Amino acid sequence: MKSFGKAIGYGILVWLIPFIVAFILFPIHDSARPLFESVMAVTVCAAAVVFGIAYLKNVKEGVVQEGIRIGTLWFIISILIDAPLMLLGGPMKMSISEYIDDIGITYLCIPVITWGLSVAFSRSANELNPSDKNAD
Repeated sequence: MKSFGKAIGYGILVWLIPFIVAFILFPIHDSARPLFESVMAVTVCAAAVVFGIAYLKNVKEGVVQEGIRIGTLWFIISILIDAPLMLLGGPMKMSISEYIDDIGITYLCIPVITWGLSVAFSRSANELNPSDKNAD
């Protein structure tokens, strides 16, 4: 990790922002479930994009590997914080299979997004410096 502290901090925010949105929108969870689920997926994606760009914009070497690492880290952070809240307490009290189906799978978009961003950053850097043969 280029900046472990920043990666952890951003990872917590990638989890926290959707959690806050879910808390605000929870009253529509049952009455407008498709809307709730759609807003949550978009929120997770938006957080991953914003913090992925913020983190990766300063990475100069090994961008693709770093994108995969931070996405995996942020996925793990989200699951480690979120799963106990949803499985052991809170308003939802889900089973493990319900959690995976409803929330856990959505978190897989995080490493997919950071990987995609890192490929785009890597290609952009190669286009700016085509003489560099040591690209990702």
